[in-house]
Amino acid sequence: MPPEPRFFNTLGRRTEPLAPRIPGRIGLYTCGPTVYNHAHIGNLRTFLFEDILRRSLEYLGYQVQQVMNLTDVDDKTIRGAQEEGVALDDYTAPYIESFFEDLATLRIQPAHEFPRATEHLAEMIAMIESLVARGHAYEKDGSVFFRIASDEDYGKLSGIDVDQVVQGDRVASDEYGKDDVRDFVLWKAAKAGEPTWPSPWGAGRPGWHIECSAMSMKYLGESFDIHCGGVDNMFPHHDNEIAQSESATGQPFVTTWLHAEHLIVDGQKMSKSLGNFYTLKDLLELGKDPRAIRYLLLSVHYRQKLNFTFEAVEAAAAALRRLDDHRFRVEHATEGGTARTAVGEAAATLQADFAQAVADDLNLSAALAALFGFVKETNRLLDAEGLGEGDRSRILSALGDVDRVLAVLDPGRWERPSSDGPTDDEIQAMVEERDTARRERDFARADALRDRLAELEIVLEDTPDGTRWKRGS
Repeated sequence: MPPEPRFFNTLGRRTEPLAPRIPGRIGLYTCGPTVYNHAHIGNLRTFLFEDILRRSLEYLGYQVQQVMNLTDVDDKTIRGAQEEGVALDDYTAPYIESFFEDLATLRIQPAHEFPRATEHLAEMIAMIESLVARGHAYEKDGSVFFRIASDEDYGKLSGIDVDQVVQGDRVASDEYGKDDVRDFVLWKAAKAGEPTWPSPWGAGRPGWHIECSAMSMKYLGESFDIHCGGVDNMFPHHDNEIAQSESATGQPFVTTWLHAEHLIVDGQKMSKSLGNFYTLKDLLELGKDPRAIRYLLLSVHYRQKLNFTFEAVEAAAAALRRLDDHRFRVEHATEGGTARTAVGEAAATLQADFAQAVADDLNLSAALAALFGFVKETNRLLDAEGLGEGDRSRILSALGDVDRVLAVLDPGRWERPSSDGPTDDEIQAMVEERDTARRERDFARADALRDRLAELEIVLEDTPDGTRWKRGS
């Protein structure tokens, strides 16, 4: 049986067993991007943490339903569309496309649902109507506000002292990282030049906080299991989500809240003014390997700050080369005799230790330690005994099993298709032609083929059993 997962629940600030509402099934809501710009690597660190969370839960045997919203209407998207003089949909479309490209590049699994705020106005309006009817919200001048004083538990997630929140100012800010006002906006009255939708309170648009509540409950129900985001979402956004959701339904909103810490760059907060602000495209244009970027982002625990440096990316690439060399060696080793008992034992130890690590609040440091321990042990067995019949598949199967979570161990899955690059069969033919030229002592031809393979970044290893090759990283 897989180990029972335990997570540090921000709600209550304690590590506790996961308690799904439906045994074996998890409803997971992950705050997605506001599509007013390209995602930066700090955003991607959070999205990758959520990918590791989902993959780990599935690895441990749970069926996960993941929903990630796309905030396509808020102050930022509207301001951007106005500045460019285009319709809101035309402004957000390229950033949505860029976001999906980033997910694919980093092998982040797409959510099962990507609801857009502009497509769920009916659900938001219905929820606001419920809050007004229950006395938790009120209308003023065509806008509707949530009355924080009506919720005695307000701030229970972040632990903020509600008496310190500014009273009387009803204009809520949608900016991250700012203190919200005491009464926050649910519906904003129409302003000149802004997109609007009809409502019982007149034309307007939703506030940012109501979007996530309405969309998460549509797809996952009034109460669900896990809600994720960055630490900057905790207050006011997630506090407001809890307040409005539980006030509207009278039910607990979410059981477990998980928050990823910030990413910093060279020890400093990421900022365009400091010249240390990077998107994934920026890093790719600098020649950084997306596989190494994924490895680096997952290697630091999600509740710890991650210091991103180019040296750290190179260290991640070096770790992957060690893993690739191990795979290459296993794939090309000669099998002989009976299967080695020690190989099966090493594989079983890897899988047990890896499962225990990811179940322990996504302890990826321990999971990677188990992986490299397996690599060390199987390399030792190769040196001492070689592989018995079936050992190769046992080792590769164990690696493939843990790669269901890591998604970095098979370099072949990260190859970028090229219309003019040679296929594996074409490279194999060149390698065999070189071997033939060497046997026939046509060294000029053999050297020319070697040089051509080097240009293609093909690494050759001459062995008594013939020439092995792999693509360089």
